Amino acid sequence: MEAGSGVGDDTTPREVIHFITQQTRFSLISDILAHPQQLPSMYELEELNPSVSDATVYKHIQKLIDAGIVTEVALDDDQRRQGYPWKFYGLTEDGREFLETHNLLAAEETLQQIYDTIADKPEKMVKYEDAPRPD
Repeated sequence: MEAGSGVGDDTTPREVIHFITQQTRFSLISDILAHPQQLPSMYELEELNPSVSDATVYKHIQKLIDAGIVTEVALDDDQRRQGYPWKFYGLTEDGREFLETHNLLAAEETLQQIYDTIADKPEKMVKYEDAPRPD
């Protein structure tokens, strides 16, 4: 699926579902849904997917952004703090609506509960979880 073939254009729902449910992309969407603020940083996404290279995580997030499922949000310059992330990734309104319509959000609460049970998070990840997020 290329840029411009996202939720809002003439791509069929079946094609979008196939695109979203590719293993790495669906894992990243699940990680976003599980995150306490549903806005993880790239570092958090990379830590949650240790069997996938950092470059692959970035590539798939970019594909989800291009498809209109995920958006990148950034803190304003005056909200940024040294040593903390300032870019975060969350679902777009269209992406959330598509997932809801096709019953792909049924496990959202369970994903959040599972995320809460992760006991061996690196210190940096815990620090990043507590970082300020855009409103």
